[in-house]
Amino acid sequence: MTPKKWIETTNAIGISSKSGRYGGTFAHKDIAFEFASWISIEFKLFVIKEFQRLKDDESNRLNLQWNFQRTLAKVNYHIHTDAIKENLIPNHITVAQKNYIYANEADLLNVALFGKTAKEWRDENPDHKGNIRDEATIEQLVILSNLESINGMMIQQKLSQPERLEKLNTIAITQMKSLIHNSSIKYLK
Repeated sequence: MTPKKWIETTNAIGISSKSGRYGGTFAHKDIAFEFASWISIEFKLFVIKEFQRLKDDESNRLNLQWNFQRTLAKVNYHIHTDAIKENLIPNHITVAQKNYIYANEADLLNVALFGKTAKEWRDENPDHKGNIRDEATIEQLVILSNLESINGMMIQQKLSQPERLEKLNTIAITQMKSLIHNSSIKYLK
């Protein structure tokens, strides 16, 4: 059966055949791949291996980006937690109470930058596997890293939490405006 006869018999879509000079059989790439895979098992194996390689490459690239973003967010983490430990956590409290203080300070940064707590974000995004910081843009993570350091300094200065929230929010807005207009940040993406 010729391609032209097969096209006429089956009313095929996505494939055409013309005879004569400049003629030939042309097909949509999916049809062409399937036909080539049927003709040559080596070609089919090549397509499968290449697909797997591309998916592995994509996965590795995304994983590296995610690791970079999370590492960036943790740059000033110890400065922040040390300031909390030294200035906000009393000596004789339970582990649960300590964890609440740390979480409360983390949410202070979340509210200053994202406008919501981690719980509020989780309630709004029940289908997401990660947390608010996993979904942050590179600009937001740069600012978050800066806010951790600044909040640590303000804790040491004994500023109240409402004062710190107001100042941190103002800083976050100012830095976001600056980063959005900064061409250098594009190289981090």
